[in-house]
Amino acid sequence: MPSLKDLKIRINSVKSTQKITKAMKMVAASKLRRAQEAAESARPYAERMEKVLTGLGASVVDQPGASPLLIGTGRSDVELVIVASSERGLCGGFNTNIAKQAKAHIAQLLAAGKTVKILCVGRKGVALLRRDYGDLIIDTKDLSGVKRLGFGDAQPIAREVLAMFDRGEFDVATLFYAKFQSALVQINTKQQLIPAPLTVAANDEDAGDDLAGAIYEYEPSEAAILEDLLPRNVAVQLYRGLLENAASEQGSRMTAMDNATRNAGDMIDGLTITYNRTRQANITKELIEIISGAEAL
Repeated sequence: MPSLKDLKIRINSVKSTQKITKAMKMVAASKLRRAQEAAESARPYAERMEKVLTGLGASVVDQPGASPLLIGTGRSDVELVIVASSERGLCGGFNTNIAKQAKAHIAQLLAAGKTVKILCVGRKGVALLRRDYGDLIIDTKDLSGVKRLGFGDAQPIAREVLAMFDRGEFDVATLFYAKFQSALVQINTKQQLIPAPLTVAANDEDAGDDLAGAIYEYEPSEAAILEDLLPRNVAVQLYRGLLENAASEQGSRMTAMDNATRNAGDMIDGLTITYNRTRQANITKELIEIISGAEAL
């Protein structure tokens, strides 16, 4: 049985840890509000961009000279997997769940005999993927110095992805991230970036309601508009994914730190009971020794 001193040290240590986890929970809750507002503000623009591309793409997809960003290269032999994760830990299973979904997708591609290239956005994703697919990681984007994520942080990544596509280094690009739903729920999401999907998400209630059956005249032509929108869409969807990831990270961290604070409180209560019982047992033992010594005299 540990001594009273050991128990006292353990209790103080757990109390110090509890203070840290409680402070981290409060910081995450403060950051969550801003991150959630940013993610929710980006959704309408990104969803509308998808709808516009769906309407425009359907009219030009069969025309000669259509952009490879819309119709693809005609192959799917090489796929670029973009895995968005956090820069810091202590956020529960947030990074693990994203990496798990990405690993399953990569395993399917490799089993089909396809070539996979991995681009990691965030250091934690690299740590989780390096063991199994370290030789497939071609680059890592470190955003640890970014305090508040902006569109300018996603643009360089999008430009690099587009440059790789123009050089013929891959045929399909897929983004993995966690879509924010609440502080308790984050939905692991797989989204194809290149070629642009010509179908809107099925769970979008008003998806296509303003496009189906409508006749639009575009100025300039559909092809000219798509030439500008398709590269921009890659940056917009990537930016949206990073914002969703940022909100999901803070929500997951807040929940994890709340659970850690509660567990620390339970541990302190248990250690306090053990400390009191041990102290009482020592006092009783000393009294017995005093009484026994007095009787012996």
